[in-house]
Amino acid sequence: MNNDLNLLEKTELWVSPMTLEQANLTDMAAAVASVLGLEPEKVMVVDVRPDHVTFDLVVHEIAQESIMGKEKALLEALAAVPGVHLTEESHVSSNGILGLICSEEDPHEVTETVRAMRDEIVEKISHRAIVFPTGFELEQGLIEDTNTPYLKELLEQAGYQVKVGEIIPDDLYRMTDILSEALDRGYGLIVTTGGVGAEDKDHSVESVLALDPKAAAPYVVRYEKGTGRHVKDGVRVAVGRIGLSTLVTLPGPHDEVEMTAPTLIRMLGEGRGTWEIAHAVAAILAEKWKNKGMTHAHHGAHHA
Repeated sequence: MNNDLNLLEKTELWVSPMTLEQANLTDMAAAVASVLGLEPEKVMVVDVRPDHVTFDLVVHEIAQESIMGKEKALLEALAAVPGVHLTEESHVSSNGILGLICSEEDPHEVTETVRAMRDEIVEKISHRAIVFPTGFELEQGLIEDTNTPYLKELLEQAGYQVKVGEIIPDDLYRMTDILSEALDRGYGLIVTTGGVGAEDKDHSVESVLALDPKAAAPYVVRYEKGTGRHVKDGVRVAVGRIGLSTLVTLPGPHDEVEMTAPTLIRMLGEGRGTWEIAHAVAAILAEKWKNKGMTHAHHGAHHA
């Protein structure tokens, strides 16, 4: 049985009361890491106050046995660091699963409680969605955004709580930053429309790959690189997975969003993997292009 616990982005713990006198923060972080069975670089001191110190674990998961009931050992390890002063009232706190450090229960008895807590959080996150339109055509009001309201309604019918995100400009770094922020805000589904084409202004797929290098990014159609306005060797879609969040790039033309979105939502509900979903979406688009003889079509633009 795998006893690894997903920390669900709650990776901080703090010790109080604690006072310092010329203490080495690196040694303090290493002491915590040692008790929790982590590499020294996986723990950082992120906040020092007059009466407490906050540590951050740079991990997404940790073995249950590494944290259960480790409060006493952790305090003893910190007290052994020169310049660290604790009292009999010193204790460890955390807002998340790391709070199990303080548990004195039998690990087997607490497992079901932890699993229920995790499942509840996972369920909540998995049904939070955000939809981002992209492109200068929308930024400048040249065309109407018909994709976002359509996706919002479809996702809400499927049980999602949906937020409409800002219009993302045709800029790789800005797009990557905005998607990264959505991940940090706990959206279980992050969808972009547009920007999957082969021109130099199309960055949706590359943004997802920047965040998840293992994302599935199958081709819809291939081009000879450098032909006309095609600076890339083809049109792709991408589906990535980071922690509890799924990132999906859909095309810009509204008819193609209508063709692919129902399949996307159905497969997400079935718990399909990123590879399956991405290839199913790509296959739908490829079939459309094949039937219409669009093997050399321009595909970077948005269509109302």
